[in-house]
Amino acid sequence: MNSSYYETLDENFAQALKLYEGTYTHSELLNFLKDGNIVQKQIAALRLHSINSKEDADILVSNLTGQDGKIREAVSLRLKEFMSDEKYLPYFKNLTNYKIFLDAVIDINANICRNVICAIKNLKSDIEFCNLFCPQLVNLTFDLLDKIEKFDFQEGKYKVNKEVFKLYWCLETVYEFWDKIDFVQLKKIILRAKNIQEYTIREKAAKILSRSFEDNDLILAQQELQNDTNYYVRRF
Repeated sequence: MNSSYYETLDENFAQALKLYEGTYTHSELLNFLKDGNIVQKQIAALRLHSINSKEDADILVSNLTGQDGKIREAVSLRLKEFMSDEKYLPYFKNLTNYKIFLDAVIDINANICRNVICAIKNLKSDIEFCNLFCPQLVNLTFDLLDKIEKFDFQEGKYKVNKEVFKLYWCLETVYEFWDKIDFVQLKKIILRAKNIQEYTIREKAAKILSRSFEDNDLILAQQELQNDTNYYVRRF
């Protein structure tokens, strides 16, 4: 690597250190989140002490997608913290943000997926949010199932892994919102996911089935997965 790369790295580190050690008002941190560079947005997200309005919440959420991975991960971590607090949760009930959350649960960074799912599960009691979010989650899950069921798992491994990764996190989200999803569609998702060659997907199907359903087809599916060849699948 050339010297300019290391110079840029040193400059970014120095800027990050200065920002992290500095004292900033709530308003200044929000301005960084709105208009700052990568380092400023990342540090601002980490330094934000509170959410005082829906506008504050929207600014934070808006940085969850379409940004550098360092920003997205910092924002997802703070969302997990803020949305788990009943004091701040009402500020995040902007229905238009459900599309951002849907994109974020299949981020390429697993930490972001995990943090966002942990954050938005606090909105399960919000009927309006669930009525918007869950049907789109179901559609996305079916789209991914359609693609993966056609894959030859011996070819195009990167492409396969990329789509399997997305489906994995969709199913983890389904696990959290299972009782907000139309049962007929939920059943179809489970019965299709249990037959996917990739064991991580069968594992998620088994995890959803651990919710315990009084449905003969799902009871049989659960018994089948409890006898799966893979330990991580049958442990449920």
